[in-house]
Amino acid sequence: MEVKIGIQYAPRELVVETDESAETVEKLLADAVGSDGVLALTDTKGRRVIVPGSKVAYLEIGSSTIGAVGFRS
Repeated sequence: MEVKIGIQYAPRELVVETDESAETVEKLLADAVGSDGVLALTDTKGRRVIVPGSKVAYLEIGSSTIGAVGFRS
């Protein structure tokens, strides 16, 4: 699943491809913002992305299109 993280005062968003469910990502964000902690996600290659919860502007959770080649209708 693709997760886009908008960060305050950053011109670009972070895009993370993760195996976590949408509900898990949403809960991690709520916990990070509520406790003034950090949002930590692991991508599909095993790398960790850590963002301070207080700096998250928005989070877009969507499905990814893995292996899409050519034109889609």
